[in-house]
Amino acid sequence: MENENQSQFDSFELHLNQTALDYLRESAKWSMFLAILGFIGIGFLALVAIIMTSVMSALPDSSGPLGAVKGVVSIFYLVIAVIYLFPVYYLYRYASNTKKAIFSKDSALLTDAFGALKSHHKFLGIAAIVIISLYIVMAIVMVIGFSAMR
Repeated sequence: MENENQSQFDSFELHLNQTALDYLRESAKWSMFLAILGFIGIGFLALVAIIMTSVMSALPDSSGPLGAVKGVVSIFYLVIAVIYLFPVYYLYRYASNTKKAIFSKDSALLTDAFGALKSHHKFLGIAAIVIISLYIVMAIVMVIGFSAMR
């Protein structure tokens, strides 16, 4: 009995009506727009990293806090650009594969597009968890620091 139900789900097909296709098409257009903006933002981050490197190298050497920060600032911007590249790339793949899949009526391509969308959302979810965790750790460190000052 269970094998019979399993085989029915293995051959399950989903058909999209015109409204669903229109929603997907519009979603792909907006996703492509956001992906292009993301790539432009990554370019600006890389440009800022290059500018910060030249600005920091033009400053005189100092042993104070500015001397320690000199190389870190441009590396920070480059790391943020590299991290930001992944969700933007996944969003771009979703948008382009969705457009191609709708145009060519290719289910495998649409499956790849949804896989990219899943990866995009998964990356953003993990990033949110990491950021929330960092906020919690910073709050704990601040509380411990303030208590030690008393």
